[in-house]
Amino acid sequence: MPPPWKPTPAIHATLAIHAGAAVGCLLAPALWPWALGALVINHAVITTAGLLPRSTLLGPNLTRLPPAAIAHREVAITIDDGPDPEVTPQVLDLLDAAGAKATFFCIGWRARENPGLCREIVARGHQVENHGDSHSKAFAFFGPRRMQADIAAGQATLAEITGQTPRYFRATAGLRNPFLDPVLHRLGIKLAAWTRRPYDTRCGDPDTVLERLTRNLAPGDILLMHDGHAARMPDGRAVILAVLPRLLATLHEKQLNPVTLNDATT
Repeated sequence: MPPPWKPTPAIHATLAIHAGAAVGCLLAPALWPWALGALVINHAVITTAGLLPRSTLLGPNLTRLPPAAIAHREVAITIDDGPDPEVTPQVLDLLDAAGAKATFFCIGWRARENPGLCREIVARGHQVENHGDSHSKAFAFFGPRRMQADIAAGQATLAEITGQTPRYFRATAGLRNPFLDPVLHRLGIKLAAWTRRPYDTRCGDPDTVLERLTRNLAPGDILLMHDGHAARMPDGRAVILAVLPRLLATLHEKQLNPVTLNDATT
């Protein structure tokens, strides 16, 4: 049985501010404008934290590999929004050609449509993790019950298909709210974000995407790319297919070792 969930200092402060505002209004009703102002400021801070994918104010968040991985010059390539029947097989071939491993954050409903592809990811030595069941753009507005149902559905789907229970969850676009951390705690999953984001769902220029991934690239970095919902180049191909070989070559030149999140954090 997991230990009880422990709120972060920011969540503790939020609870204290709400309680203080309520008690203050009861004891001195004339102070309600000040109480309301404190609540507004607090909600603004918490909302902003949820809009920052790499923030740890709302709970633990893996944004960089641990010291042991850094010492071994490891980096993690993470690939979101698949599996995509057109793009993912080509991505797997490119990784195989370079002898590189990656972590695929898969969407539950897409995994159910392409179960063989999910199994192929694992069979080739990569890792499948949980990117939610629906990948809803409104995920950050979900209440705790709906949030847990969505994540649990993705967890069950991916575990059944691959035979491996995901250890990590990544929210849609990294956006979340204060309900996520206790939900993940109950489900026994860790939140994972990234160090470098190239916006490759919007930008179809390989040079720009590669520059965003490799600028000041260092051991311990977690790189974000997309096989699903990838931006397209003028020839219609997903931009990841042009960027990934060049990225892997850069990693080789810099003597950086691409590993899965599990291999880097165990």
